[in-house]
Amino acid sequence: MTSVGWLQVASILAAVIICAVPLGAFMARVFSGERTFLDPVLGPMERGFCRVAGIDPQKEQSWLGYTLAMLAFNAGGFLLLYLLLRFQGVLPLNPQGFAGLAPHLAFNTAASFVSNTNWQSYGGETTMSHLSQMAGLTVQNFLSAATGMALAVALVRAFARSGARHVGNFYVDAIRATIYVLLPLAILTGLWQVSMGTPQTFAAAATVETLEGPEQRIALGPVASQLAIKQLGTNGGGFFNANSAHPYENPSPLSNALTIWQMLVISVALVFAFGRLIGDKRQARAILAAMAVILVGGIAVCYWAEAAGTPVLASAGLDPAGGNMEGKEVRFGLAASSLFATVTTGVSDGAVNAMHGSFTPIGGMVPMVLIMLGEILPGGVGSGLYGMLVIAIISVFVAGLMVGRTPEYLGKKIEAKEMKMAVLAILVLPTAILGFSAVSAVLPAALSGLGNAGPHGLSEIYYAYSSAAGNNGSAFGGLSANAPWWNTTLGLAMLLGRFAYVVPVMAIAGSLAGKTKLAPSAGTFPTTGPLFAGLLVGVILILGGLQFFPALALGPIAEQVQMLAGKTF
Repeated sequence: MTSVGWLQVASILAAVIICAVPLGAFMARVFSGERTFLDPVLGPMERGFCRVAGIDPQKEQSWLGYTLAMLAFNAGGFLLLYLLLRFQGVLPLNPQGFAGLAPHLAFNTAASFVSNTNWQSYGGETTMSHLSQMAGLTVQNFLSAATGMALAVALVRAFARSGARHVGNFYVDAIRATIYVLLPLAILTGLWQVSMGTPQTFAAAATVETLEGPEQRIALGPVASQLAIKQLGTNGGGFFNANSAHPYENPSPLSNALTIWQMLVISVALVFAFGRLIGDKRQARAILAAMAVILVGGIAVCYWAEAAGTPVLASAGLDPAGGNMEGKEVRFGLAASSLFATVTTGVSDGAVNAMHGSFTPIGGMVPMVLIMLGEILPGGVGSGLYGMLVIAIISVFVAGLMVGRTPEYLGKKIEAKEMKMAVLAILVLPTAILGFSAVSAVLPAALSGLGNAGPHGLSEIYYAYSSAAGNNGSAFGGLSANAPWWNTTLGLAMLLGRFAYVVPVMAIAGSLAGKTKLAPSAGTFPTTGPLFAGLLVGVILILGGLQFFPALALGPIAEQVQMLAGKTF
């Protein structure tokens, strides 16, 4: 590790915080229905969408109505995207002449993009028409991110309100998230990407003469428009198979820094918006501190592991001072690759600028663990915030048990119903990850897709289902997932990880909204200082350890021990 490497890390994280503070204030005004500087331009668009869709912005919904509207909206999006992918061969804007996708691949891809996962069992430049990329995948990148933001705002309203029956209107929240936040940022950053060399064209490919003489066809397309929202919405699905390691998606160290900034800025800004919406910025700072401690710790461990290199490479005569550069782009190096890998799994993005399966076992375990912890550090757009608030509810309950104080959070008593729903939500991830992994580890149809044996092969299975259930979308590499078993079960894991999780979260929102907000008392556990932030960190790590440590011991930890002993598979 070098001081220059750490300076890169610190500079990007500082840029995120500097931009997230005013963005959070802006989003708080947007979701409160207050006037913003964009209203003269975007206000007519919002009102037009509401009129066309028959939405009354003043009519709010109960938690159940809000949840059913969200599920119906996403079910419709899933169906439309599935049909588009199945029949893209007979639809326009298909200059490559690609055929429609197989049913299991279309199901997997539709589930992936609707659930904000963007797992890709295909190569975009060899499979998807321009129409599928734009009208299908890019549109869902906006809508799935807007869905996450809307759900987070509904839960925050439940904390802020007292004795209320409603938590907002899903359609209004989703429209505002798209028009006022996602669309302007996507236009600005998309244009910046174009200026740095990212293509934005309807051409299928360019034919060039190589240095050796033969001609080569280089795939092109509307890349920048998809790239901008895939990062801002923590979606992660690339236009090209190599994702952010591809020079057209990530041409330079500057574009790499912009990409990391894009992944983090809205999720961090939502935490600041949370503080403003509940009227207590100190609560937001405590939550953000807990997120930062684990995220920065993950960056440090990953960077250290990759900088240390491997005995096998050293024995082959490579300079150990160069660290483990296998699977990494030389234009980014160890620090930026480690930062990218940690951020993309801490925020539920899934884009990659290096192959995680080529990291050292401990270095590769870091992104896997960040997904297993629930991707709340700071998590996906919206999903990270509502996931963290579920952990906060569990934390104050644990604190109440330890010290005999009344479990309260933000003036709301935490009782049996909230705890049951919170536990139900946090059980979704281990059930999907470990359940599907256990079956896949013994099923011949699943094992035939593995590229490696031993602990690394087991890590491929863990990572795939962690990425799917955690709605991340990155892959460990080496796994041939475009097969009926993998496409079907991974698709189911994605849907469970997204929608089976949010239903109990919204039930919590409904229960909390109806409660009377209480003033702090002598028996209230303080949730604004370092003690509470430390408790959050402890609960997150303890839950993750109890759920996943035995599995990790059989995968990356065992592989690390074998690597140090000079054994490989």
